[in-house]
Amino acid sequence: MKKIAATLAAVCAVVMGLSGCGGKKDASASGSSAKEKVTLTVWESLSGPDEFIKQAGQAYTKTHPNVEINFVNVELGDAAGQIALDGPARVGPDLFAAPHDKLGELVTGGHVLETVNASDVSKEVLGACSQALTYEGKMYGYPISAETYALFYNKDLISENDVPKTWESLAEWVKNFNIKNPKKYGFIMDVGNGYYTIIFTTSEGNRLFGSSGTDTTKSYLNNAAAVKGMKFFQSLRSIIDVPAADLSTATCDAAFQSGNAAMHITGLWNIKPFEDAGVNFGVAPLPALPGESTPSASFSGTRAMFVSAYTDHPDEAADFARFLLTPEMQQLRFNLTGAMPSIDTSVSSKYMAGFLKQLDYAFPMPSIPEMAAFWDTMGNTSRNIWDGADVQNELDACDAAIIK
Repeated sequence: MKKIAATLAAVCAVVMGLSGCGGKKDASASGSSAKEKVTLTVWESLSGPDEFIKQAGQAYTKTHPNVEINFVNVELGDAAGQIALDGPARVGPDLFAAPHDKLGELVTGGHVLETVNASDVSKEVLGACSQALTYEGKMYGYPISAETYALFYNKDLISENDVPKTWESLAEWVKNFNIKNPKKYGFIMDVGNGYYTIIFTTSEGNRLFGSSGTDTTKSYLNNAAAVKGMKFFQSLRSIIDVPAADLSTATCDAAFQSGNAAMHITGLWNIKPFEDAGVNFGVAPLPALPGESTPSASFSGTRAMFVSAYTDHPDEAADFARFLLTPEMQQLRFNLTGAMPSIDTSVSSKYMAGFLKQLDYAFPMPSIPEMAAFWDTMGNTSRNIWDGADVQNELDACDAAIIK
């Protein structure tokens, strides 16, 4: 019997040894029981998201000591283009952050892997987030925050009761403010960024690429509703007499942050910088467009962590991405960046009510590949219109450039 037992023990030892070498690990195998040292390279932006990845990485490594998280700065807007170059060259990340509107481009390019246990992940996150990351029936990535933008107002320059509910009343208020405060702005926004200027095309339910966001036959940017809205947008030049080239996002953010602008359109990501600067501000829904009674429709976005199709550690990368969706990590991200959680969890913020109201009127940025052409095209179109170009001609050219 002793001989048989010894033989069985030897066989078991061999089997266990073989199963521990070369067998593919599932996501849970990247935990503390794994011995293989793994370094996951994660691309993210600076000014908050970087610190989140670093702190989340430290927390993850405490329970997964074999996994080290290496943060590398690649800004959100650059990641989709960069992965197309660095991924095939095998010098890219294991995980990278990108906005959901890049999803079609990333999937058709073969740059990202499907979400592991997608049905479970979709149940954990907000419905809008799982919908935003679904392309042709499959889910890709892990939503780490939701976002939209709203109207920020400086309480030292405009009272809460005076915050305009319509764009016409905003224009009138700013006109009077500018007369009394020639060195300040009553209102300021990045007029050359389609992310913001899209709002002026959305009256009467008009939406980019149609109501579903998937109509590739036309952009819906040069129809009657869009032309009407962009003509009103152009009229705002009378209250912000500044060329488009001098109204970049950075310039507008700086004006509000320094206390030199009464109102500004921006998002949750600016809450912490504005607070740190000591600005006494509030957040309200966007004004209603001419002829409308509800807030202007804004883009809503989902920021996601995508597992690179070129990673050597897909299971570990997916497991870390899933870790970022836990309530503790979502709270940490909110504390560091002010970003709206992607899961149904409460966070304490006096500004959240304004964003939640705006979200009721927001619509997801389309994620079809045609969105890649939208940004530069709509940005240039918006700048030209702001600087006085013919609205219909500009929007016709915009549509033609996007729908090829």
